[in-house]
Amino acid sequence: MARPVTLFTGQWGDLPLEELAAKASRWGFDGLELASSGQHFDEVRILNEPGYAESLRAILDKHNLKVYAIGAHLIGQATCDPIDPRHKNILPAEIWGDGEQEGVRKRAAERMKDIARAAAKFGVDRVTGFTGSAVWHMLYSFPPNDFAEIERGYEEFAQRWNPIIDVFDQEGVKFALEVHPTEIAYDFVTTRKTLDAINNRPGFGINFDPSHLVPQFLDSATFLAEFAERIYHVHVKDSKRHLNGRRSILASHLNFGEAERGWDFVSPGHGDVDFESIIRTLNRIGYQGPLSIEWEDSGMDREYGAQDALAFVRRSDFAPSNVAFDAAFSKK
Repeated sequence: MARPVTLFTGQWGDLPLEELAAKASRWGFDGLELASSGQHFDEVRILNEPGYAESLRAILDKHNLKVYAIGAHLIGQATCDPIDPRHKNILPAEIWGDGEQEGVRKRAAERMKDIARAAAKFGVDRVTGFTGSAVWHMLYSFPPNDFAEIERGYEEFAQRWNPIIDVFDQEGVKFALEVHPTEIAYDFVTTRKTLDAINNRPGFGINFDPSHLVPQFLDSATFLAEFAERIYHVHVKDSKRHLNGRRSILASHLNFGEAERGWDFVSPGHGDVDFESIIRTLNRIGYQGPLSIEWEDSGMDREYGAQDALAFVRRSDFAPSNVAFDAAFSKK
């Protein structure tokens, strides 16, 4: 049976849920991955305003859409990051407050707990998102890193996130970190370090997104196989390298879509991600959850892109064989 295909609403935050749900249903999506802390899923209203959750559910039911996950990327980013003015642009005013770093991180952590509670109240058992990182800014080791400080960064992550995951566990909800540059886990080594830092507790897993592995020249199918037990959710997103000897894989402080970048996000099926190997590996590890399209492509109209991506995923998501291919040669 084909996996459900959903649309992550984070890049559609300018549209009311009713309008986006109508479009997604008309295009043929099975559901939505609702972005938190906005007009698609407001965790504060879910927990405090009678009738609000029911109004969201009525919209989804009207358009025959299910919700398999809540996305909490922006709030999660502020839980471990060194906070700077950029965070003000992605956070609710009450989380930003006066911008004092530790205050922002603590308020973000408390909001993540509320997102777990709201997801459970809404009947959803997965929250995807980010954690931020106290050590990402030390990626390039010059001036030379104090590597004990790197280890302290992972210890700090565990101190901040164990209490958050305690609430997730209490609510029967799992958190799925999108392994991603700027996060505490961004490749194989750092994903292992992250899981080890919290003693591999089952409430914390992975939102697999291959578009963040391709620019690092990492093998997505191998990543899936290595962390098979922790793949709690899957994003379908693509990226393409444009290296020609003059463009840098570090992207040169250029915005997405600019011609001189060494890589860029593109709509699924238009980049360097090997989706066939990913589907084969998802079949092998028994993943039956949703494939959530995260549309990001500066060179393609988003409504065209969403429909094109959906058609691509429907084409690409094949079931494993239920017979041995040479069984017909067996003699009875």
